[in-house]
Amino acid sequence: MNSSAPRSRTIPDLAVEIDGLVKVYRGRGPEKRALDGVSLAVPRGSFFGLLGPNGAGKSTLINILAGLVVKTAGTARIWDRDIDLDQRGAKAAIGVVPQELNLDPFFTPRELLDVQAGMYGVPKSERRTMEILEAVGLADKADSYARTLSGGMRRRLLVAKAMVHSPPVLVLDEPTAGVDIQLRQQLWAYVRELNRRGTTILLTTHYLEEAEQLCDRIAIINHGTLVACDTTANLLKRIDGKALTVTVDRDLAEVPAALAQFSPELRPERRVVVRYHPTVTPISRILDAFAAAGLVIMDLSTEETDLEDIFLKLTSSKTAS
Repeated sequence: MNSSAPRSRTIPDLAVEIDGLVKVYRGRGPEKRALDGVSLAVPRGSFFGLLGPNGAGKSTLINILAGLVVKTAGTARIWDRDIDLDQRGAKAAIGVVPQELNLDPFFTPRELLDVQAGMYGVPKSERRTMEILEAVGLADKADSYARTLSGGMRRRLLVAKAMVHSPPVLVLDEPTAGVDIQLRQQLWAYVRELNRRGTTILLTTHYLEEAEQLCDRIAIINHGTLVACDTTANLLKRIDGKALTVTVDRDLAEVPAALAQFSPELRPERRVVVRYHPTVTPISRILDAFAAAGLVIMDLSTEETDLEDIFLKLTSSKTAS
């Protein structure tokens, strides 16, 4: 393989381009359609989130890109390399951090990275073993056996392995599963820096708050089909809903007539919660109603739509059979 990221005469606008991807598993029982015509475009330099419930098809899609699973139909290109017509170029363009901690326990991190670099044909003079280990916080463990590393360290070592050939696309498949908060933050700091330097990141995660904070674009897949793909900001606008919590100056035994049109919820500690659609009901109209009811507002807060709301809404429409 090439010793570094594949070079093109022109840098592609899309880091990953998938068109009509289908994967059907056939066996003795009924066939399983893991992917059903998925089309997806991942812009170069983006931090792209791929979300979906268990069994949605995320890992199948990633394994097809990594060359570990053979697709049934459709096309896929990585850094403008077709995964069928230019397998070597496509594999050189991608680094994959798998869910499983698949490390040889009798190798040291230094040895593992050197072996991985050799598999990709990276000349010894061009290898960045210690630089990469330093970046993931494992320089002091370079000569320790992998079996002695903690789960979080092993996870970071997988990231290091995926980066030995300097791929322009890095795929992270549930990279922080089982990793404590401190190590998770260290990992994201490194990955953010990679993205800042130009590496395209494709992330799958069950931590929706991570996707919301990290990703600039998000695709949601469910039962093998793509149910949403947009910028994170646009996705958050899809559910036009907010919750306004108002603390008033006195206890309320019942909803005042002036507020009845908003169907508010009365909560302890003199709180009133109003759920509304900002594009339909301006917040000023709600506050005017509190004034009309003779209530003095002591405090107020609004709760925005988050990614979890969107995820649940889009995936609940297709429940598992």
